[in-house]
Amino acid sequence: MIALASECLLFRTASGESVPYSPEMAMDEMTAPSLESFDPELVHHAASAVFHYFKHELGQQTITLGEFAGALEKVLRNFAPVTAPAIPRDSRPGVAEADLCGLAREVGEGRELLFFPRLRLELRRGLEQRPQVLRFHGLRGCVKQLVGAHRWGLRCQELEGQIVAFLRECLSAEPGPVNVALLVE
Repeated sequence: MIALASECLLFRTASGESVPYSPEMAMDEMTAPSLESFDPELVHHAASAVFHYFKHELGQQTITLGEFAGALEKVLRNFAPVTAPAIPRDSRPGVAEADLCGLAREVGEGRELLFFPRLRLELRRGLEQRPQVLRFHGLRGCVKQLVGAHRWGLRCQELEGQIVAFLRECLSAEPGPVNVALLVE
C-alpha cells in the first residue's frame, strides 16, 4: 500500500473512486461565487483548517467533496462581514477607535481562529476613515476573554504580543503610504 502524503486526504468521487487531494487541489475543484467575497488568503487558511480537522481531529483519511465543502461553508459563515462597524465614525476628529473586547465577544467560541481575520477587517475599516490615530482599546480584557482566563498568565502575555504584532504587520502590509499612528491599549 502506498502511504498518503501528510497534507492530503482521499476524496471519494461519485463513481466510488478515491483521489488524493491537498487543500489547494480541493479548492480548485470548488467554484462557488460566494467564495469570491472572501479574501483568498482567508479561504486558503480556512481550507487548511478544515483539512486539519478531518485528518487530525476526526482521524479520517477519506471524505467526500460535499463533506469538505459543507465544513468549509460552516467555517466561512463565521467570517461573513459584519454590517455595523465596531469603529465609531465620529468619536473624535482624526481618531478611529475599535473596542477589542467587543470584537472578542463578537467571535464568541471561535476564539483566535475567528478573531484575527475580524481584527484585520476592523483595521481596514478604520483606515478607510483616513485617521491620524488608529486606536484599539481593551487589549487586556480581550486577551483574557479569548484565552478564557480569569487571571493574567503566560498564555495571556503571549497572545497579547501576538495581537500587537498582528496589528503592526497588517498595518505595514496595507497598500500605499499609510500615515497613521497605531495605538493599542
